[in-house]
Amino acid sequence: MNTSHPTLANLGIVAQLFERMDRHASRVDAAQYRAVAGRLSQMLAEAAGDAGLDELLNALPAVRELYENLHYAEAGLCRSPLDAAVDAEVRAHDAIERIRAVAAAAKPAPRPAGADEGSVA
Repeated sequence: MNTSHPTLANLGIVAQLFERMDRHASRVDAAQYRAVAGRLSQMLAEAAGDAGLDELLNALPAVRELYENLHYAEAGLCRSPLDAAVDAEVRAHDAIERIRAVAAAAKPAPRPAGADEGSVA
């Protein structure tokens, strides 16, 4: 029996702990968070290719994000839903354009040179 590789059950337990810690990060000691994240990172690396890993990553968003960060150099954000990323980009662009339009409409028109502030035209 090879006990050097984590079982998916052990990985699941640590992954759920990490998920809870990530969700309530303000109540977690930073050193404890780093320790759990480090152990989880090791376990994820050792579980590469395990058939149940995809199911685990799909169920736990914080673990999926950690997994993506660990593999970013090779695959980018391969586990992030593309539709959601594109939708967020479009919404951000639209919001910026609306803000620009409001700012341009609120900008006062330039006064002609030599206009007297006290006179009414």
